[in-house]
Amino acid sequence: MKFLLSILILLTVQVPIFAQLDRNTPNSVKIEATDITSEDPKGITLPASKKPSLTPRDTPNKYANLGKETPEEFDMTKGDGLKTYNSGSTPKAFVKDKAADDGVGNDQFLGEIRVGAVYVNIAYRDHEFVDGDRIRIFLNGDVVRSDVSLNGSFDGFNVPLQKGPNKIVFQALNQGSSGPNTAELQVYDDKGRIVSAKEWILLTGKKATIIVIQE
Repeated sequence: MKFLLSILILLTVQVPIFAQLDRNTPNSVKIEATDITSEDPKGITLPASKKPSLTPRDTPNKYANLGKETPEEFDMTKGDGLKTYNSGSTPKAFVKDKAADDGVGNDQFLGEIRVGAVYVNIAYRDHEFVDGDRIRIFLNGDVVRSDVSLNGSFDGFNVPLQKGPNKIVFQALNQGSSGPNTAELQVYDDKGRIVSAKEWILLTGKKATIIVIQE
């Protein structure tokens, strides 16, 4: 009982003291509470951005036909688009040899040439249909090439010359798969200058002869 009485006395004394201290404080600031009411219950809404877009807005049907082929109207005057080859430029490997007419295919004389060279180079090839034509070559009556196949490109060799006339003979060993035996002949001096260009058409066993005179 005494304890409770003591507490009541202490409380009665302290309340006036705190009130007195509050009235004697010169720098105290009184802040009144105010009620803040928001008109928008959802909070503050930021304004929409007005920054321009860097990419244009796509239209709904812009890509509707993507990957589809556009049909073209048929026109018979435009052709089929395929390359047209000139029939006159058929590769010679697919062109048959010229036919041997009457009097053609016998022995041929290819002419006479004069040079001051120590040797000449003879070059030969099948200038028509490459069909396996073969020849034998003689120099002054001696065989210098016993069996030569004529190709589409030139082959050949150097022929040493003696003073005076030198007789070079080409004999047809066959007519290939498409006769007759056909060839182109070119002769060069020892400086590489062409001095003769000839062709022959021979039946099997016939000969083409050229004379080279060293001066």
